[in-house]
Amino acid sequence: MKRNLPTFVQYLFFFTAVVLMALGVGSMFRVGVRADMDFIRMFYAILMLGDALAMLACGLFIKARKPAIFWAAVTLLSLNIVLTIFDQFGLVDLLFVLLNLLMLGLLIALRREFLPQ
Repeated sequence: MKRNLPTFVQYLFFFTAVVLMALGVGSMFRVGVRADMDFIRMFYAILMLGDALAMLACGLFIKARKPAIFWAAVTLLSLNIVLTIFDQFGLVDLLFVLLNLLMLGLLIALRREFLPQ
């Protein structure tokens, strides 16, 4: 079971990337609904798509056992948690924070699996 946990963490990165891509594209489709919110929606969409790209990269390379990738993943997850808390907070934000906390906790608990010995 423990040997499957690093792969589970990798799949969590992929799942989070897909969710962020869906939210980013959803925000783009809402551009034009209210002209005063277009800039904000497009800005959030670009940020979500950039975060999705970073999550995808972490998922692809996290098992490479490189310290730079491990610490980039820890930093990305930490930023996601902190920045989500300081935004308007709702149910989707809570679920996103919990998902990021789960991944961060697993990364820290399994750091020997992801870092060279």
